[in-house]
Order: sequence, then C-alpha cells, then structure tokens
Amino acid sequence: MAFFSVLAAVILEHLRPLRQPLPHYQHYSRFTQWLERRFNAGEYSHGAIALALAVLPWLIAVWLVFVLLSGISPVLGWAWNVAVLYLTLGFKYYSDDAERIARLLRAGELDAARGQLLAWRGGDTSQFSADELARVTIEQVMAASYRQMFGVLFWFVLLLPLGPVGAVLFRATSILARRWETSRGRFGQCAQRVFHIINWVPARLTALTYAIAGNFEDATYCWRTQADTWPEPEDGVVIAAGAGAMGVKLGQNITVGGESVWRPELGTGQAPDADCIDSAVSMIWRGLLIWLVAGLLIVIAGWVS
Repeated sequence: MAFFSVLAAVILEHLRPLRQPLPHYQHYSRFTQWLERRFNAGEYSHGAIALALAVLPWLIAVWLVFVLLSGISPVLGWAWNVAVLYLTLGFKYYSDDAERIARLLRAGELDAARGQLLAWRGGDTSQFSADELARVTIEQVMAASYRQMFGVLFWFVLLLPLGPVGAVLFRATSILARRWETSRGRFGQCAQRVFHIINWVPARLTALTYAIAGNFEDATYCWRTQADTWPEPEDGVVIAAGAGAMGVKLGQNITVGGESVWRPELGTGQAPDADCIDSAVSMIWRGLLIWLVAGLLIVIAGWVS
C-alpha cells in the first residue's frame, strides 16, 4: 500500500500541483501564531506545551479518520492516505518557482527574477546579481526538496500503519521550527530540537540520493568536509551534497542592504547559472525516481517471496 499511495500522491501533485497561497497552510499558520501569542513567555516549557497543542490534535484526527475509513473499506483508507499525502507534499510549486527564475535570468530580466525569489524566500533580494540569484535559488530548491518531499515521504512510509500520521508530523514540526525560530526567549527551541531529531535521517537520505543521482565522489566529499560550516545543520548536509553532486559552488557572499554578507562556501567546481537551476530541479526529480524504483523493487520482492 505504501508504494501505491506514494505513487498516486506524486502523480496527483505533478498533474495538479498545489498553488500558493494554500488555504490549509494559512489556517494552520494563524493557529500557530495564536499559540505563540498565548503561550510565549520566553520559556522552553511553554514552547513544549505549544508544540504539543500544535501537533498532537492533528495527528490524532488524521489517525482516527484513517481508522474509520479503513474500517468501512480499505480503499477509503488508501484514498485518505493519498489525499493527506498530496496536501502535505508541495515541492512542485517550488520547483516551478525555480524554473521560472531560471527563465527570467536567461531572458536578462533580473528585476523580475529578484521579485520572484523575494516572493519565495523573503529577505532583501533587491541587489542580487545574476550569479547570486542562481546560487540562492538552487539552495532554496534543494532545501525545499527534503522539507516538502523527501522528508514527508520518509515519515509517511515509516509510520504507515497509523495512516498519514508521519506526513503530518514531519510537515507540522517543519513549519513550527521555522515559524518559531525567532521567537522571544527559548520558546522556539523545543520545536527546533524536535524537528532536528525527526529530520536527521531524511536529510541524510536526501543527501545520499543526490550523491547517487549526480557525482557520488564529490557529493560525499562536500558532505563530509563542508556541511558542518552551514548555519542550519540539515540544510548544510543537503546543500553541500547537492552542490558536490552537480559540480557547482553555492553559499559564498551575497549582497544585502548594499553590504556583502559572508556565507560558507559549499560545493566544488563552477559558479552556477540559470541552466544549473534547471539541472538542480532535474537532479531532484531523478532522486525521486530512485526512491520510487527502490519502492517498486521492494514491492516486487514481496510478491515473489
């Protein structure tokens, strides 16, 4: 059931990708903001309580619906898995954004490309050069690949006996870790630690997938030697491996507010351009294909045995 649920959700997202703004994420965002206002007194324990209230009710709800529908018919339970997985995935609209930026860069429309990246990433992009736009776009799409796809799929399969609980768990904790990252005091630390634990394996599986889909030797070298220099550990693992697999240099300085902001260098080889953005997206889709083929082989092995 796991393979066919994943296959159906991936095909559905490819054919009918979700488009921002996403109503269910907007509602959840408002809910998390309300929890932060209500519970944030700057203490770690308050963040733990808010995290439990932000995650556990949804996990229980999707599990109960799965149990109810599966009791009526296994097909309904399967359909619920596919529906929730489809709503928790979201890499396609980010890959479309990346490809749109690549087209704008090739057309020489830097201002439009900056605006597109700003809408996706936030922050000041007004003085980004074409090289900086390409680098940051590739970094963003690689980070999105495990937050919006590979991590979701991993936890969905791992907790499949509970229905789509794993997919919801990963996406909810990912959202909370980001949204509460800059919260006052130690409020957001619990969400960040929980997501770090949940994300440890998916991030490294994603990095390994990039290595298989690209230059394995350079990917593993950059992973070993450069990942720890990146501010966000899991992002560093994924981006370093991805940059090595592609043979491009990411990270490095970017221009923000008229000043050069230092960032660690990740990867090896050439400076990326618009075509490298498309190559990054293609590598990620090849990685997904590797996962699907591996899943299919497991299914076939089960049938044979």
